[in-house]
Amino acid sequence: MKALAPLVARIEASTPHHRDRAIDGLRALALLAVPTGHWMLGGFTLDADGALHNASPLSAFGAFAPVSWVLQMLGIFFLVGGYASALSYRRRPGGTAAWLKGRVARLGRPVLGVAAVWAALIAVLTAAGVPEDTLRTGATLVVQPLWFVGVYVVVTALTPLCARAARRLGGWAAAPLLLSVATVDLLRYGPYADAMPSWLSVLNVLPGWLFAYQLGVSWGEGRIGRRGAALLAAGGAVLFAVLLAVFHYPASMVGVPGEARTNSHPPSLLVLALASAQSGAAILLRERLGRLLARPALWAPIVVVNLSAMTILCWHQSAMLAAAVPMSYAGAVPGLTTAPDTLGWVAARTALLPVFAVLLGVIGRYARVFEPPWRDVGAASRATVGVLALGFTAFALGLT
Repeated sequence: MKALAPLVARIEASTPHHRDRAIDGLRALALLAVPTGHWMLGGFTLDADGALHNASPLSAFGAFAPVSWVLQMLGIFFLVGGYASALSYRRRPGGTAAWLKGRVARLGRPVLGVAAVWAALIAVLTAAGVPEDTLRTGATLVVQPLWFVGVYVVVTALTPLCARAARRLGGWAAAPLLLSVATVDLLRYGPYADAMPSWLSVLNVLPGWLFAYQLGVSWGEGRIGRRGAALLAAGGAVLFAVLLAVFHYPASMVGVPGEARTNSHPPSLLVLALASAQSGAAILLRERLGRLLARPALWAPIVVVNLSAMTILCWHQSAMLAAAVPMSYAGAVPGLTTAPDTLGWVAARTALLPVFAVLLGVIGRYARVFEPPWRDVGAASRATVGVLALGFTAFALGLT
């Protein structure tokens, strides 16, 4: 701790007095929940040829579903994103187009980077004799969190409309989105579900993830206070309980192999209920969290996480694969290449979390180069990255 004291002091000294530490804290919490959730709820099995395949402990431990309620914090992430976008959009010195271009570039550079690197890795690992099924498993895991970036770009582009709706309707601007998802859920799970087209669920993608973002924009516009937050928290919790107990929604917030229904892809009404409860709680706890993060030792890691946000999102699955792929040649390694169907696996995987975190830190040390603006990158390098990224995208799409 003494060795870190100078760094903590520098971070504290460089933090502007007007910085909203609670918002950064909520963002960091939601960010860290993503790798933690994927690392704990995603496992592997090893086939006779030594290839890795995806597996989930939720298939064997349905009682662990409440863990996904805690680790599914994308509602908080979209809430904070909407809040920050509302404040940023209000300033937008270069106009709406310049504001949106900057936002998209900041999100897109790291995605291009990870896709380009993995395109090269696929070729190298194939030449090295890594089983094709292992490469497919790896590509699937890498792509898995990147869908979020595409959705986030779309909802960010809708910020002007969200801000206009927030000024008119306040927090109620999100209500039509909830009703839209509820209607689609009724059609695809109700008495006439067999007559509905299979693509119907896709209609939930945009309103499902825009819901919490709209709440964040309304919050940023000053239209959601403590009373509204309490209503969101209580209403979301009640709706969540009713959907589980009465309408028998799947308890897990993430997909479980072999289950016909999933809550997250695309989002179901249960996801919105959880996002509502989380958003209300976050708004109510904002001041208390801000006071807590006034402590320099607690604030410093929040800053580090926020500065590496896209790196964490894009590369955390690669960190787990960096441990699993080499170990697949050693055979059955508890918590890594053994089936996630015993309590021993849960204990071993929990013990491996620091290993994954260290590997992510090492990878992030070099991968963060993709986050800042590419000012010194020539046209040829940009084109190469683009071509590689397109190649990996085509490979990943081929898996589906």
